[in-house]
Amino acid sequence: MQQAILHCLYSRHSDGLVRQRHLEQIASSDEPWVVPFVVQLAGEYVLEILESIQHGLSDLSSKRSAQRLAYGDFIARNPGFFARTERRVVSYWSCYYRWKFPVLGTYPGCHLLELLRATAIDRTGRPWPRHTPPD
Repeated sequence: MQQAILHCLYSRHSDGLVRQRHLEQIASSDEPWVVPFVVQLAGEYVLEILESIQHGLSDLSSKRSAQRLAYGDFIARNPGFFARTERRVVSYWSCYYRWKFPVLGTYPGCHLLELLRATAIDRTGRPWPRHTPPD
């Protein structure tokens, strides 16, 4: 547990490579206290970090996984935090990646948002608001 706490703290490092290396150690965790550290990094501008999150959240697509439940619970209880993360994804896409991914929906950060949004829908049983522009 101490190592997981250390990895969470280092996921806030100013160096993107350090953030990514420590994120990779916690992304597959389904511990509820790890979830906010991973969700915040979903609003990151470094593509490799977004890819690491998607790789670590491979159980998110499984309807009954502990990981899906943990993320769904967190997002349902923290809608403002998730909305801010969505806005960051759009902002970084617009600033750094619009040329590479001309359609917002093709940007890896948006794919990740859709996975996370689906967990909240599962937990609440209702549509989850979108804070991103339409594709």
